[in-house]
Formats: sequence, C-alpha cells, structure tokens
Amino acid sequence: MIKMAWTYLIAAGLFEIGWPVGLKMAQTPGRSFVGIILAGVCMIISGYLLFLAQRHIPMGTAYAVWTGIGAAGTFMLGIFLYGDPVGAMRIFSVLLIISGVVLLKLAH
Repeated sequence: MIKMAWTYLIAAGLFEIGWPVGLKMAQTPGRSFVGIILAGVCMIISGYLLFLAQRHIPMGTAYAVWTGIGAAGTFMLGIFLYGDPVGAMRIFSVLLIISGVVLLKLAH
C-alpha cells in the first residue's frame, strides 16, 4: 500500500507542475482557454492524487514532497519553455528543495 501511496504522491507532484504552466500559457494571446483548462484539470488531478497519498503518508511529508516536486519542476520548465533566468544561486536553491524532498522520502 505504501508504495502505491508514494506513486500517487509523485504523480500528484507532476500534475502540480501543470497548473502554473497552464496559467503561464493562458497569458499567451490565443492560448488563454487552453491554458486555463490545462491549469484546472491539473489542479483537480493533483489534488485528488494528494488526497489518495495522504491515506498512508503523513500530511506534512506529503505536502512538502508535493510542493517540492511542483516547485522544482515548474522552475525547470520555466527555464526551458519561457526563458526564465538561470543563475548559480537559483540552481543551488532548487537543489536544496530537491534534497529536502529526497530526505523526507528516506526518513519515512
């Protein structure tokens, strides 16, 4: 059961990435509707998967991992899709987030 909960949580984190990307896409002329739909669908799926994961993973751990995956993934897509700035301090900061997520998983 616990392996499935972690699978749900990782999937929830990946869908968490979709809603800020959808909102950014919605700012592009002619892509507003698609972006808003993408954001909404990703929010619903992500929230439901987080709900399933929290049945077997402590709430604080689940929430931290969920937001960590979302933050790191959104950071990376922002760089690759939208030309967000890249700098050593920004990369180091995201590596700290990823390290925290990994340590929470190992501590469980």
